[in-house]
This record gives sequence, C-alpha cells and structure tokens, in this order.
Amino acid sequence: MKYSNEENKYLIGLSHFPKFGPKRLKLLLSYFNNAEQAFKSPLNEIIKAGIKEHIASEFISTRASIDLDKLLSILENENIQVIALGDERYPKLLKEIYDPPALLYTKGELKSRDEYAIAVVGTRKFSPYGQRVTDEIVRNLAQNKLTIVSGLALGIDAIAHNACLKAGGRTIAVLGTGLDKNSIYPGTNRSLANKIIDKGGAIISEFPLFTQPFRSNFPQRNRIISGMSLGTLVIEAAARSGALITAFSSLEQNREVFAIPGSIYSETSIGPNKLIKLGAKPISAAKEIMETLDLKEVNKYIKNKKIIPDTEEEELLLTHLGREPMHVDDLTRLTKLQVAAINATLTMMEMKGMVKNLGNMQYVLAR
Repeated sequence: MKYSNEENKYLIGLSHFPKFGPKRLKLLLSYFNNAEQAFKSPLNEIIKAGIKEHIASEFISTRASIDLDKLLSILENENIQVIALGDERYPKLLKEIYDPPALLYTKGELKSRDEYAIAVVGTRKFSPYGQRVTDEIVRNLAQNKLTIVSGLALGIDAIAHNACLKAGGRTIAVLGTGLDKNSIYPGTNRSLANKIIDKGGAIISEFPLFTQPFRSNFPQRNRIISGMSLGTLVIEAAARSGALITAFSSLEQNREVFAIPGSIYSETSIGPNKLIKLGAKPISAAKEIMETLDLKEVNKYIKNKKIIPDTEEEELLLTHLGREPMHVDDLTRLTKLQVAAINATLTMMEMKGMVKNLGNMQYVLAR
C-alpha cells in the first residue's frame, strides 16, 4: 500500500496537529485549494481561513516537527489506510452527516454493503439480560447481512462484535484512539480488533497515529458510530452513558433510534427507558428493526449485487481485484495468466459491468 496521493499525505500532516479537529479542518480545506497549501501556508493565511491566531501560531511552530515521510512509513508498516472525504471508498452514510471527518484511518476493508449497517451500543457493566439480548438480536441482524457497527469498548460493544463474528457477519469497530497497535483501546480488546480484521471487517478512526484514549475523544467518536449506521440500538445504558451520546447523535443525524426496554429497578435500563419516553422505538427482536427501516429485502439485494464470475479467468481475476486500483502487470504476476488473456477477460468484464477501467491499465471492481 503506497501513499502516492499528495493530498492524503498533507491531510495526514494536518490531522497530526491535535487542535485541528473536524470543524477547523473543514475551515482550512474550504479556504485553501488543497491540503498541501493548507499545511505549508504562512500564519496570516491560516488566520484568514478562520483559525484563531494563537492556534495558528501553535501550528506554525509545531508543523516542522511533523515528519510526513516517517508517518507514511509507519502507516504502511502497520497496514493502515487513509480515506479522504472525497474518496469513493468513503462510507456513504457517514458522508451525509453535518461534520464528517475529513480523513479516516482504516485497517481492514470497508465495503459498499456497509451502507446497510446498524449501530449497537451499551454499557460496560452489562447484565445477563443485556448479554442475552445482544447475542440474539445481533446474531439475527448479522444473518440478514446487516453490518454491525460498535465501539470496541468493554461490555455490550464487545459482545456485539463477538456475536456478529460468531454468526459469520461483518462488523466495524470505531475507535477513539489511533489505530497503531500500541494505541488501540482498551488493550484487552486488541485481540478482538485483530479478529474483526481477520474475519473481513474493519477498525476505523478519525484520530491519527499515537492518539491516546483521552476522555474527550469518545463523544466525538460516537458521532461516527451513529453516522455510519441507518439506526442505533441501545441495549443497556446508565443515566449518564456514552451510549446515550451515540443515540442523541443518531437523532441529530436524522437516523432511527431503537431501545431495549428493561426493568424500572435496573440502573442499566434507565438509559433505554428514557430514550423510549423521548420517542425511541422499543424493540424486542431484530425483525422489528428491519421492518422499521424497510430492510426485509436487504439479504436478497446484497446477494444480487455480488459479482458472479462466468469463467475460470474471471474468477481468478476477481480474487485479486477490489476497490483499490490494480495494474495489469500486477494481475499478470499474481494470477500467472498471459497478458493477452488478462486484457481480453478484463474487456469482457468491463462490458458486463463487473470492473471499471481507470486508465493507464488500472482496474477496480465496479461495485
């Protein structure tokens, strides 16, 4: 994975200045023609972009210490990709929210089917009831080809990720830290993060390398969990739970909120019961979520969108083609097919709408 895109290179640099959050990055990228110009501009121009003078001055004094080439090397070594807001790989639903991250760091693969995603969140201090409900509902959602999005936290989040994996489903974990192996939090769930990636899912973050789990990161992270999802399901949550922040973010983003009703005597049911009073939909089964969101046909839709090879050559090429551009020379090396056979097969696949020709002998999957 090479970072030849200069725009991404300087976006990475900008994101490594801690005080350039999503709002300030938006100001910079709206004012300047590109990220390189924003990164290299003098103080007065950065101030004109809408950045307060003391923050602009701090950035000017800090940017000399941001070693872009070293950061790119670490990203490559840790197999971390970067996806900018304008990239076609950027999650479709997340792009629709008010303040989408200008840059996402990802490990694993994001797929077009992730636009059919449900966020599942809840307390760290779960009850046997909460665990049972999470296992059952997530299993049924995963079996119906819905992607499960959560935050990798201890408790309900981890149960949701694990239940999805056991059902053979796709799950995405959104972190409030950097994605480098030493920053993933909580440390006890690092093996779960690896399992998510190994099983074809992804972990993502808007926070750059080495970002530690500061308390303020998690409310900011929660808007991504809800923003990537058609709706948010709150299983169990105390009166002041981060899960409620995710639920309210979902409401602000005009997405559905679902809640599991619980005992009026249980502290972990205070949050869901409160949400129900405020208008969240009480549910007791996965089918109620799917009916509310009109997702009964999603399984069939996703199945129909799969690219089915017609020949052995197509099948071989499809094992190596993805959403990242692939050069014909690389396909020749990987498949051991003759160049003439590859070119002929790719031409047929393009005519069938299976692949896109990006020019310069580079191809990607069409969907």
